[in-house]
Amino acid sequence: MTTYLLCVLILLAALGCGTVGGIFFAFSNFVMRALARLPPPQGIAAMQAINVTVLNPLFLGVFVGTALLSAGLAGYGMFRWVQPGSGWLIAGGLLYVVGNLIVTRARNIPRNDALARLDPASAGAADAWREYQRHWNAWNHVRTATASAAAAAFIVALWRWSAAV
Repeated sequence: MTTYLLCVLILLAALGCGTVGGIFFAFSNFVMRALARLPPPQGIAAMQAINVTVLNPLFLGVFVGTALLSAGLAGYGMFRWVQPGSGWLIAGGLLYVVGNLIVTRARNIPRNDALARLDPASAGAADAWREYQRHWNAWNHVRTATASAAAAAFIVALWRWSAAV
């Protein structure tokens, strides 16, 4: 792989991680807080709508594309271990893939699926909504932190790689 292509791929991974981390930060910082201020049936209905709307080509392209790119760069770092920045490529790739793709699949999506089946007007909806928020938010904080850390790791990898050439 040429140095230029590698630098472009690392930059794209950093941008993807930063974009996804920013989205998750927004949810952690104010979206979920705003939804929590609504009466539970309205908050539930709004989050159900968000969970449907987020499944669009642009978001999924960035989210999954960044995971594929991160995994590829981590693999490249493993096979080029002696080159500067390789450890940072591995760290960035693992942080994003584990902290975002796997956490989303294992922790956030099952909660979203359960929320989708919830009738906002049902008797236990308010309690289920509070429980959903507590667990979903905790795992979203993990996604925010790991996406941000992955972006930083890719930036350091890019700096180390470009400084060496």
